[in-house]
Amino acid sequence: MHIILGGTGHVGSALARRFIDAGEPVTIVTHDPQKARQTGTARSSVPQGAKVALADVRDVAALRKVLQQGTRLFLLNPPAAPATDTDAEESHTAKSIVEALEGTRLQKIVAESTYGAQPVNRAGDLGILYDLEKALETQPVPFSVIRAAYYMSNWDAALGTAQKEGVVDSMYPADFKLPMVAPQDLGEFAARLMTQPAGKTGVYYVEGPELYSAADVAAAFSDALGKPVAVRVTPRDKWEEGYQAIGFSPAAARSYAAMTAITLDKHYTVPDAPVRGRTTLRAYVQALVSRKDA
Repeated sequence: MHIILGGTGHVGSALARRFIDAGEPVTIVTHDPQKARQTGTARSSVPQGAKVALADVRDVAALRKVLQQGTRLFLLNPPAAPATDTDAEESHTAKSIVEALEGTRLQKIVAESTYGAQPVNRAGDLGILYDLEKALETQPVPFSVIRAAYYMSNWDAALGTAQKEGVVDSMYPADFKLPMVAPQDLGEFAARLMTQPAGKTGVYYVEGPELYSAADVAAAFSDALGKPVAVRVTPRDKWEEGYQAIGFSPAAARSYAAMTAITLDKHYTVPDAPVRGRTTLRAYVQALVSRKDA
């Protein structure tokens, strides 16, 4: 049994579909009863054929009970609501997940991390997921880490402004290129790692076919929508204000601004030979627009 934490999100659901298509059993862990009830419907983020286990990752005993039913685990620390202190919330859930591993019979873990993971405080995923990687080293189950590039799905929300205003908003300069990756490619690679022998472990950097900028994103939306789309850049000294304007708490805005700065200043490890997904940015955006129009 494959167990997926984060199975209702972009990457986890793509991974679940891979296993289901291959005829392998999957259990998706969610804390939301509504998502469980919607399984198999058009509105569901849970793929048809997956088993659903209700458990809050903060509830160590309940989560451990679910994990004891499986042999392989995909571990994605759930993102906290932006209106909260995201660093504090995500640190808490990561610690709960690692604690819940104790006493299970898991054979292998594949953990989702991020390109810029590093020992840093108050910089969102960069510090939280680095700490998670280090915590996994203290437990006995063999594990692999996927350090994922910037999710292409982070641009999904830009479809609304692209359609209505002809702009996509970016904290980065329009011409700043960075690694991006499609969730379906991460799901495909995660499936490969989870089905490999337990002793085959490592840290893998995964990105798309090439680097992309916000200008590339705007061009992709322009092609898909058949109308001009430009980039609207938030200046660096307005980042925190910009994050708060879209619903982030002051604490979360500071953390995300720090994470954005580290990425822009390229204060992170650049891999020599990353794993490359096949999905281009243009293909991803075209599929996004097509789904919304359907």
